[in-house]
Amino acid sequence: MKVSIVFSITNDPTGGGNQFIRCLKNEFIKQGVYSEIENADVVLFNSHHCIDEILRIKHTYPDKLYVHRIDGPMRLCNNLSDKRDQIANNTNKYIADATVFQSEWSKNVNLDMGLETNSWETVILNATDENIFNRVGKIPFEENRKIKLIASSWSNNVKKGFKAYQYLDEHLDFQKYDMTFVGNSPVKFKNIKSIEPKPSGELAKILKENDIYITASQKDPCSNSLIEALACGLPAICYNDGGHPEILQNAGCLFDAPEEIPSLIERIVVDYDSFQACIKINNISDVAVRYIDFFKKVLSETAGKRKRLSFIGNLNINIAMLRYKYS
Repeated sequence: MKVSIVFSITNDPTGGGNQFIRCLKNEFIKQGVYSEIENADVVLFNSHHCIDEILRIKHTYPDKLYVHRIDGPMRLCNNLSDKRDQIANNTNKYIADATVFQSEWSKNVNLDMGLETNSWETVILNATDENIFNRVGKIPFEENRKIKLIASSWSNNVKKGFKAYQYLDEHLDFQKYDMTFVGNSPVKFKNIKSIEPKPSGELAKILKENDIYITASQKDPCSNSLIEALACGLPAICYNDGGHPEILQNAGCLFDAPEEIPSLIERIVVDYDSFQACIKINNISDVAVRYIDFFKKVLSETAGKRKRLSFIGNLNINIAMLRYKYS
């Protein structure tokens, strides 16, 4: 069995979807299952991205297995007029033979908001590159110095937690704590140190120079930023929303309001080693195997009965139906 991925992968600092797919592709190559489209049995594609290309590939190679790694719902993390969910939903209905959700939360909310179920579905949490995001060089925790806090976000969407970070910037005791934000922020911080987006290697180094990770992102299906921080050995404080609880488990604390965060920091400080010992995240090699096993299962069960593009015969009309140009 051979797998190909349709996604515009970049090595530049960018969103979590790119980071995970790049990592997954490298692992598929390592495990000897990756190939170019023409030789692939399985085509994996992501959310609303590269829909024109996916549709053309489906027309050219109708017998391949098409698996959709779905995101969002994006209407919740952006606004209810965001049309990308409808693109993803149409793609899932007309193109995908099977669907991979990033978390149980994402699966349930997507279905609640109108996504039609596929005959073959699974949930696989994301993972990160352990050659980069690991505990090698992580500073030891010392309670008798300033505690080092960190947050990160490539997106500057306010719903990525910036109201909570602004609250911390105004109310945190900076005699006791240092806090760093890495990424793009719509807020100009007074006390929090702000660093521009960094490539993965540099971001990992910065994470390892800190003690506790904080994320207040809303409706985040499976935060790669959180996974990266945990992989570097940082217990975390997370907004009780989206896929955060599934990722965090017992490796930190959940909050419902920013005012709770200072006391949760103290709780982790008092029992830091115990929280750190509870960090359990997926290994990318294991995640790749879960994808591969799912592909093999669906291949065996869908032979001769995969979806055909019979809803409209004309390729250009199909593309017009599925795509969305941003205003």
